[in-house]
Amino acid sequence: MRRLEDEGFNELPSLKKRRISTLIIGVMKEPIFLLLIACGGIYLVLGDLQESLLLLTFVIVIIGITVYQERRTENALEALRSLSSPRALVIRDGIERRIPGREVANGDIVIISEGDRVPADACLIAASNLFIDESLLTGESVPVGKCARRDITNQELHEESRVYAGTLVLSGRGWAQVYATGSRTKMGEIGRLMEEQEDQRTRLHRETEGLVLKMAFVGLVLCIFVALVYGLTRLDLLGGVLAGLTLAMAILPEEFPVVLTVFLAIGAWRLSERNVLTRRVAALDSLGAATVLCVDKTGTITQNRMEVSVLFTDGRQMEVGDRLSGPLAERFHQLVEYALLASHKDPLDPMERAIRRLAERELAGTEHLHADWEIVHEYPLNPALLAMSIVWRSPDQRHYLIAAKGAPEAILDLCHLPQQEQERLGVQLDLLSARGFRLLGISKAEFTEERLPDGQHEFAFQFLGYIGFSDPVRGGVKEAVVECRSAGIRVVMITGDHAGIAKKIAEEIGLDSTRKVLTGPEMENMDDAQLELALHGVNICARVAPSQKLRIVKALRTAGETVAMTGDGVNDAPALKAADIGIAMGMRGSDVAREAASIVLLDDDFASIVAGVRGGRRIFDNLKKAIAYILAIHVPIAGLSLAPVLLHWPLLLFPVHVVFLELVIDPVCSIVFEAEPEESDIMSRPPRRPDEPLFDRPTVTLAVLQGAGILVILILFYGLALHFEALEEKARALAFALLMLGNIGLIISNRSWSRTFIEKIRVPNRAQWFVSGGAIAILLLILFTQPLADIFHFIPISPMEFLICIGFSVLCLFWMEGIERVYVRRSLVSGKR
Repeated sequence: MRRLEDEGFNELPSLKKRRISTLIIGVMKEPIFLLLIACGGIYLVLGDLQESLLLLTFVIVIIGITVYQERRTENALEALRSLSSPRALVIRDGIERRIPGREVANGDIVIISEGDRVPADACLIAASNLFIDESLLTGESVPVGKCARRDITNQELHEESRVYAGTLVLSGRGWAQVYATGSRTKMGEIGRLMEEQEDQRTRLHRETEGLVLKMAFVGLVLCIFVALVYGLTRLDLLGGVLAGLTLAMAILPEEFPVVLTVFLAIGAWRLSERNVLTRRVAALDSLGAATVLCVDKTGTITQNRMEVSVLFTDGRQMEVGDRLSGPLAERFHQLVEYALLASHKDPLDPMERAIRRLAERELAGTEHLHADWEIVHEYPLNPALLAMSIVWRSPDQRHYLIAAKGAPEAILDLCHLPQQEQERLGVQLDLLSARGFRLLGISKAEFTEERLPDGQHEFAFQFLGYIGFSDPVRGGVKEAVVECRSAGIRVVMITGDHAGIAKKIAEEIGLDSTRKVLTGPEMENMDDAQLELALHGVNICARVAPSQKLRIVKALRTAGETVAMTGDGVNDAPALKAADIGIAMGMRGSDVAREAASIVLLDDDFASIVAGVRGGRRIFDNLKKAIAYILAIHVPIAGLSLAPVLLHWPLLLFPVHVVFLELVIDPVCSIVFEAEPEESDIMSRPPRRPDEPLFDRPTVTLAVLQGAGILVILILFYGLALHFEALEEKARALAFALLMLGNIGLIISNRSWSRTFIEKIRVPNRAQWFVSGGAIAILLLILFTQPLADIFHFIPISPMEFLICIGFSVLCLFWMEGIERVYVRRSLVSGKR
């Protein structure tokens, strides 16, 4: 207990939770929050409680999102703690005791056996045929053989004697002395790396915040200006305040944060129907802009499941897959038979499982399967001889068969072959290794004496051949890589495996394997600037450690790339968190990876990433259209609030008019444009530049020109109406009707910047017709019904006058489509957007 008091429990430390009040104060400092509160205050002054409550709802959403982001790191560490603190069997006071993993202390002797998770980092003092799956830490799917080193006082502990917290024992048994617990373990180091990473603020949030501030400042200046001009020129202070407030309401862009929230939320919901779960909706815009996809090979590109791929015996070679084109040739039966005999009956080792699947599939019904034979002894693998042998006794109890498997060089050594034969087999070994296979050598021996020898070298082994394994590529990966390439996304495969294996997988999935492979040892000798330079053009990184994955992601981001990182293991979590978009596998992935990622693939289908990219690009496209529409429609609204003051005309817009327009604008920009189908070229254009703003000059210019054209036509129309109509209420009604019709035309025009007007109408968008139809219906009621007309300071108009408004709205439409066509031909908006 004293050791626990001195060093703490064997668990990762929790992050200090921030109080809710502290989070709220932080949110209240956000400019968008302050702007929403200001807008709500204006609506309260005007007596519009409903609109004020709606803004309050948006405030609550912002607070909820912020609290969620602050808790993400804590959740990731909690999942990591749960994974790394299993039950443990320890020896204390000479007695075996099973205790909670969190109570394991430095210096304890722990006993680990098949199926256990290692409770802490420890050094083996005894081991028997111990193999451990360290893929969660290293990314390598091949089991790691371990052996004992008794002197743990040596600071340079041998890697084969170390066992690490959270790894899984596949076979054998071991006794180890703990030397690191909690955050001091290797898994704890990964936890600290995750804790150091900060959530990345979305680019859309920053851009929207900047534009909102600019427009709010402009609105404030014009509000004061209009109030002063109106009050001084017309000696009507109250009317001046009303005109100023109306102009402020017309300019204040309250729709921007609403649109951003709604677009990302509905977009996330749409992607969830395609098995892409968005844990952080703001990452969707970054996903659509991704320029580099860093892919973890093991478990992401591959299935993390070994399969026998090639057999070699007696100078002959045979390619093997999940399904052979015909029966396994007889000459290979003995090789598979003894490979199975060199494996355990109920294996956890993935290579042994692959051998058993092949044997049961191809040797069923033959004399090569020996279910009634008995294991009498096992010679475990050791550092001096990387091979193991299993001794079997036949049912007649008369003789023994010995099956051995291990590193090819070790098996060749066991067989005591002539030098010439070893060289011949060595050539074949090099050829198979160059193809990226993981190879095992197989040999057999017979023994008739009652007493078995002490070592494997005392048997007269006969070499049988090689078995090559590979980790199969997931279905659909190759097609997904092709689509990424057509979308201008560079795929970088990151793995802990050797370069040869990585290049083989790269060839299978369509990556260019002729380029230079960057390795982990090479990265160790590079500083960050050198690594950034070395990564140019590289699409394969091999022998990479978890901390180096994090360096790769950071280097790519420093180079200006928008980085998406996929992964499923604990080792991927820091890089997932540091990337612009972390994508975790939902079915095979660890809890830590899922908690650290911003997107989770529920079906573990690599091709779903393409759906995510497509969805992200569609969201950004439609968001840009919605923003252009908001900017464009605010130009005539603000202009019609300002122009009558400067021209000494009767006020055209009052607060009730602006509120009514907002009731149309809000659902249009947040629902109609969100529901717009994607453009046909969405996956054939390159990603937008990482530094390209949402409110770029072409988009803003197009929007301003569209709005300015509508404004000029409206001012001329209002002037004519005032000239020919004796009552300002009738002129106001006609101008407002034209403004509403022009608004509907603006909606249709901005639905697409690449289709013609006729094509836009033909492309289905039920939300647009529903909103437009509803707006026109209400407008007609206002224009032709006296009680409603009175509320809006109108006089009812005649049908003929409404047809005149429609005629002028067609003129507005011609202007908008003409400006858009000019921009499309110049590729300022469409094609380079």
